[in-house]
Amino acid sequence: MSWIEGAKKRAAIEAVKHIRDKYTVGLGTGSTTAYAIREIGRRVRDEGLELVGIATSSAVESIAIEEGISLTTLDLVEKIDIAIDGADQVDSNLDLIKGLGGALTREKVVDGLAEVLIIIVDETKLTSRLGTNMKVPVEVLPFALTPVLARLKEIAGKPTLRLTKDERPVITDNGNYIVDADFGPIDDPRKLSEEIKLIPGVLDNGLFVDVADIVYVGHKEGCTKLERK
Repeated sequence: MSWIEGAKKRAAIEAVKHIRDKYTVGLGTGSTTAYAIREIGRRVRDEGLELVGIATSSAVESIAIEEGISLTTLDLVEKIDIAIDGADQVDSNLDLIKGLGGALTREKVVDGLAEVLIIIVDETKLTSRLGTNMKVPVEVLPFALTPVLARLKEIAGKPTLRLTKDERPVITDNGNYIVDADFGPIDDPRKLSEEIKLIPGVLDNGLFVDVADIVYVGHKEGCTKLERK
């Protein structure tokens, strides 16, 4: 296992320690969150922990089922006690860019409903300014792709449609496209997020502002806990 994978796993294990019996847990999408889901599964088996999970993608659903984690839907729960999710970039305010896994819209719903949102990353995901060497994913209705691309260019973005290895558009679990927009270092993530959301045909974007409560950062040695002030 590389040091980065080890760092991800350490952060995931620390996050899962927050889960208690009878919790409803939001399960984010991505390689780092997969470590958390497997640790939750271990606790279910070894400790008899009772909980239900809400998956943010079909990929996460598959891992959770494999691990013996009971799943539910937003229609059947009164609250989400905790959500554990990854991030592609984290700044000093604990604001995030997410969505390289393609599940940003469902993640934003689940993360926003959680009473506590814990983000797990390795140290390479830390940045002084969001957008530095990182694009902002945007989920777009296929019907509106061309005008959305044009509008993103107008607000200083450099958008590209995300493609599969065989040059076909990546399709989200919601049946939509993902556009990756390069804005460079972002001065005001909240303002930019709102501008993107106002574009007709956009479902949501990968800027997650003021939502993370705790971030666990895995390092080559150990793990650091960051909390929102």
